[in-house]
Formats: sequence, structure tokens, C-alpha cells
Amino acid sequence: MTAGDRNDEDMLVASAQSGAREFAAFYRYFERAMLGFFMNATGRPDLAADLTAETFARALESVTSFDPARGRADQWLFGIARNVLGESYRRGRVEAAARERLGLPKLILDDHAADAIARLTAAEAPATVALAELPQEQQRAIEARVVHEREYQEIAQELECSEALVRQRVSRGLRALRTRLAGER
Repeated sequence: MTAGDRNDEDMLVASAQSGAREFAAFYRYFERAMLGFFMNATGRPDLAADLTAETFARALESVTSFDPARGRADQWLFGIARNVLGESYRRGRVEAAARERLGLPKLILDDHAADAIARLTAAEAPATVALAELPQEQQRAIEARVVHEREYQEIAQELECSEALVRQRVSRGLRALRTRLAGER
């Protein structure tokens, strides 16, 4: 089963129970969004990579405290990311404490990786954050229909609701995204 077959909360809860392999799937699923978020915030690939690494290290340390009843996994992860970013601004440097506690090696970014991070568009990060802030039903419907290009009928069966309701969730979610992104320009 791949990350696309499961929801974020399932991946995170499974990683709390079984460890590194499940957390790796969660990491791969959100890595690009985190890099884009930090690239948009800092404009520097090296900082974006360091902040992303520290965010995921902190998430790994606290994965057992994640409670799906209190919110979605993406909101939880972006909350950690905002805290890491805020602390870094206040201190004037990126912390590596969680990475050090976990015994992770120092991050070395080669030119190819730096270029790949730099290519993340400024528009991609706000869209990712805006999508993450939608109600879970709308977010899942949009991801299934727009990102994964699945049919409404298939999505309705998976979500155990009517096709009309899936269409409504996609429509309302996309309208909310347009409104939000138009306001950020």
C-alpha cells in the first residue's frame, strides 16, 4: 500500500505504532510541501532543507503524541513547521537539536539538490498550505479528483457518500482555494 492509498492520519498513526518504515512514507508524502513552504518563507534552498529536516525530526520524536481526534496530520505537521520557522527567526539560526538527539547525520546539500529546491515555485507553497487548511472532506475530495485524477463515482465509493456530495466538496473546496490564493497576491 502506498501513501496515495492511505490518508495522512493512517500513515502517522501507523508510524507511531510500527516505526521508521511508515514514517518514511509520511515523510515522502509531505517532503515537497515542506520544502516549498520553507523555500517560500526563506528564499534559500539551504535553509529550506535544514528547516525541513528539523521539522521532520521533531515530528518523528513526537509522533506518538499525534491524536487524530484533535486535528489532521497535515495540520499537525505544518504546526511543527511554523514553530521551527518561528524559533529559527528568533534565534537567527536553524536549530538541529532534534536531529542531533536522533543521531541523524549533518545535512550536506549538493548543487543538484539545492537547484531542485530552488525550483519550487513560490505559488506552490501557498497552494499547499491553503489546501491543508481546508476541511478534511474537501481536501480529500480535491486530492482524489484533481491531484490523482480519479472519477467521482470511485471517490464516492471510497468516501462512502454520494457522487453529488463529492462534486459539492470539490466545487466548494476549489472555490475556497481560489478565494484564499487570490487574497494572498
